[in-house]
Amino acid sequence: MPEDTPSVVPNPSVFVFAPSPLLTVTIECAPDGSDELHVHAGGQGVWIARMAATLGAEATLCGVFGGETGRIVRHALEYEGISVRGVDTSGANGGYVHDRRGGERVPIAQVDPTVLTRHEADDLFALSLESGLCSDVAVLGGPHSDTTVPPEMYGRLARDLHAMGIPVVADLSGPTLTSVLARSPTVLKVAHDDLIEDGRAASDDAATLEQSMRRLAEEGARNVVVSRAGEPALALVDDRFWEVTAPPLTSVDHRGAGDSMTAGIATALARGESLIDALRWGAAVGAMNITRRGLATGRRDLATRLVGSVGIRRADGEES
Repeated sequence: MPEDTPSVVPNPSVFVFAPSPLLTVTIECAPDGSDELHVHAGGQGVWIARMAATLGAEATLCGVFGGETGRIVRHALEYEGISVRGVDTSGANGGYVHDRRGGERVPIAQVDPTVLTRHEADDLFALSLESGLCSDVAVLGGPHSDTTVPPEMYGRLARDLHAMGIPVVADLSGPTLTSVLARSPTVLKVAHDDLIEDGRAASDDAATLEQSMRRLAEEGARNVVVSRAGEPALALVDDRFWEVTAPPLTSVDHRGAGDSMTAGIATALARGESLIDALRWGAAVGAMNITRRGLATGRRDLATRLVGSVGIRRADGEES
């Protein structure tokens, strides 16, 4: 769907670029005190695609799959109803094992994905561009490892999709953010702590983050959204600065909330909604995510009810 098209899309399609899907294993304590194993596909792109599908989008994930881990990850994604466009690789997908029997996540093992060969990287780019051109909105999710694909692949993909009229939502940090920034992403979403770690913000106060967001806009981002964990998110939309307050729900696990927010924004934009309304969806599904132990999970009906509880106001106090 070309940008600036106002019509509502009844069955929106969201493409997610996820070069390195992971196999995740979590050990939990069952109600009777015994051990439970939870095995899922994971990683930022997977979590975004999962929530987009939950919200009713036709979610397509493009990534690489290899080895025993890759076969399991691909099957898990398809089982969840996510359309998979994959490149078979000589190396294996990465993954991790976490122990959450004590309440907190304790990493036990982590394996990074292998680096793609030149031919594998070329195939991944071509397949991703093709998939993105068939979508209403394209989402660029970060790689699990900085070495899996070259950061410039993100910039090329963002530039070509934008040139073909496909809105691009980028949820990135570090070198991949820099690569995409000058390619006019429709929305650049980034966590506040990533801005600080990248040296793009000196602190987490709203005034400092606003300055950083305006610099990101000057470098190419058309709109900027910054998530701030338990604090209200910040948004720079059409040069206006907004504060987005999520429903005050009790947190069980905050992980995946930012990715859920990205999925909410992207899915709403794919339906043809305004960016301000997309921010409401993003905050609602991010809040829904923290009430659950499963990352980027929830119910569409609950998200719909939570949208009305999201507060959006201008920095000068004007309500949206």
